[in-house]
Amino acid sequence: MLAALWLGARFASLSQSQEGEVHLTDITAQTKITFTHTSAPEKKYIVEYMSGGLALFDYDNDGLPDIYFVNSLTVGETGESAKSRSELWRNNGDGTFTDVTDKAGVGLVAWGMGVCVGDYNNDGWEDLYVTCLGPNHLYKNNGDGTFADVTEKAGVGDPRWSCGAAFADYDNDGFLDLFVSNYVDFRLDNLPEFGKGKMCQYRGIAVQCGPRGLPGAGDSLYHNNGDGTFAEVSKAAGVSDPAGRYGLGVVWCDFNEDGHQDLYVANDAGPNFLYRNNGNGTFTDVGFLSGTAVSEDGAEQGSMGVAIGDYDHHGKWNIFVTNFSDEYNAFYRQEKDFLFTDVSFATQTAQVSFPFVCWGVKFFDYDNDGWLDLFITAGHVYPQMENARLGTTYRQRKLFFKNKRDGTFSEIASQVGPALMAPAAARSAVFGDIDSDGDVDIVVNNLDGAPLVLRNDGGNRNNFVILSLIGTESNRDAYGARVKVTSGDLIQKDECRSSGSYISHHDKRLHFGLEKRTKVDAIEIRWPRGKVETYTNIPANSLVTLKEGSGAPVIRTLRPQSSAQ
Repeated sequence: MLAALWLGARFASLSQSQEGEVHLTDITAQTKITFTHTSAPEKKYIVEYMSGGLALFDYDNDGLPDIYFVNSLTVGETGESAKSRSELWRNNGDGTFTDVTDKAGVGLVAWGMGVCVGDYNNDGWEDLYVTCLGPNHLYKNNGDGTFADVTEKAGVGDPRWSCGAAFADYDNDGFLDLFVSNYVDFRLDNLPEFGKGKMCQYRGIAVQCGPRGLPGAGDSLYHNNGDGTFAEVSKAAGVSDPAGRYGLGVVWCDFNEDGHQDLYVANDAGPNFLYRNNGNGTFTDVGFLSGTAVSEDGAEQGSMGVAIGDYDHHGKWNIFVTNFSDEYNAFYRQEKDFLFTDVSFATQTAQVSFPFVCWGVKFFDYDNDGWLDLFITAGHVYPQMENARLGTTYRQRKLFFKNKRDGTFSEIASQVGPALMAPAAARSAVFGDIDSDGDVDIVVNNLDGAPLVLRNDGGNRNNFVILSLIGTESNRDAYGARVKVTSGDLIQKDECRSSGSYISHHDKRLHFGLEKRTKVDAIEIRWPRGKVETYTNIPANSLVTLKEGSGAPVIRTLRPQSSAQ
C-alpha cells in the first residue's frame, strides 16, 4: 500500500512538470541511507583512494533492488582498532531503505574495494563476492535474509590486493566461474610515510607514489567445480597476468558472439587486456591486435571503469573505458570481430574528459528513447589538487552524455540536474530501476562521505520493457545470455552480465527504452548453453520474466499505460 501511494505521488509530480524534461534528482536524504565511506582525508597511501565499489541486487527475491556499499579502512584503523564496515541496505519499496547489515551478516570490517554478485551454486539466491586488500570474501546467500562466509571452503580467498571481479560461465557447464583482477603488491607492514623519504611529482606537486614503480600482483581465474568449491586455473587458462599489470575494472562479454564469454580488463597505467575465449578452457590476449589495449596514438592510459553497449545500433559490442586526468576516456567501436576503432573524439566524448579522473561508467537509456546514453563519475586521487589551480580539482562533477543518434554525444550534465554538478570524490556508480517506475536510477559511492542516490524523474514518459532472465540448463543468473528486442523499426541488443562500471555490479535485469512504441514485436534470447527462444507480442511498460525452456513469459505491468503519454 505504501509503495502504491508513493508511486502515485511520483506520477502526479511528473505530470505537473514540463513535457520532455528528464532530471536525475538527489533523493539520498529521503532514502534514509546513512552509510558513510571511510578514507583518510590526506590520502598518504595509494590504497586509501582506490575503494568505492557497490552492488545493486535483489538479495531477498522480493523484486526490489537492494544496495551493498563496500567500505574501506585507513592505515591508522587497521587491526583491532578497525571499525569501518561494509553495509547492506534493503529496499522497502516506498522510497526508503533499511540497514540489514547485522542480520544479514555481511558487515565486512576490512579494506574493501569492489564487489560482484552471482548465484554460484544455482540455488536461486544471489551471492556476494567482495574484493579487498586481501583476502577476499565470498558470502553465500542462505535464502532467509542471512549470508554465510564460505570463502575458505570455496577456495576463492585471493590474499592479494584485489579490485575488480566478475562472474561468468566461461566454459558453458552451467556453473558460474569467477575472475579477479589484482592491483599492486602492497604491504601494510612496509609503508613509506608521506612527506618523508621518496616522493613522486604530479604537475610539480609532491604526491604519494604509484602505481608506476610498484610491483604488480597478477590475476586469478576460479573455475567452479559445481560442488561449492572452485579451482584456481589462471595460469592454465592464460589469464594470470605474469607481467603484473595493475588490474581494475573487469567485464565479461561475448564480443564475437560465438557462444563463449570473452574478458576485458582495464589496467591502470598500462595496456588493457582483451582475452578472446578459445572455447577450450584457454584464452588469448588480443588487446593490441584488436586496438583496445592503448589509446589511438599508442599511449598507455590509467584505465579504471568499463562499459559495454551497442550505442549506434550497428549490432556489435563496443567498449568505453574511463581514464586518468590529462588522458581522454577511450571509446572503442567494434567494426568486425575483435577489430575496434578508437572513436573517442569522433563521438565527441573525449574532449571534455581531460581534466577529470573518471571511474564509474555505464551505457544506459535515461529517457527511454531507445538510444544508449553515458553517465560517468569523477574525482581525483590527489587531495593536493583541490586548491592547486592547475586546471583540475580533487572533487569533481559528474559527466553525462546524451546520445544524439548520429554517432555523437552531447555533454549535458548541467541540464539533467544540479546533483550532477556538485563536486565529490566519486568512485563507482551502479544502475537500475530502484523504484519500479520504468526508468533507470543511479547510486554513486563517494569516498570520504555519504553516497548519492539519483532518482530518474521523467524518463518513464517514454515506454519501456524490462527483462528478468532465469537460466535452467544454463547458469541460473543467465550471465552470458544475449538478447535482441524488436519493436517496429527499433532493434536493440544487450547481454546479461555480472559486473561493470568501476569494480561494481549493476541490477542484472535488462532495460530497453521504446520511445512511444506500445509493444515489443519479438524478444529473441540465445541462452548461454546455446538454446534460442523467441517471445512475441509483449506489451510495453512491463517487467517480463523469461525462464529458459518454460515457453511462456510472466508479464507484470509496472505502471498504467496512460502515464507514458
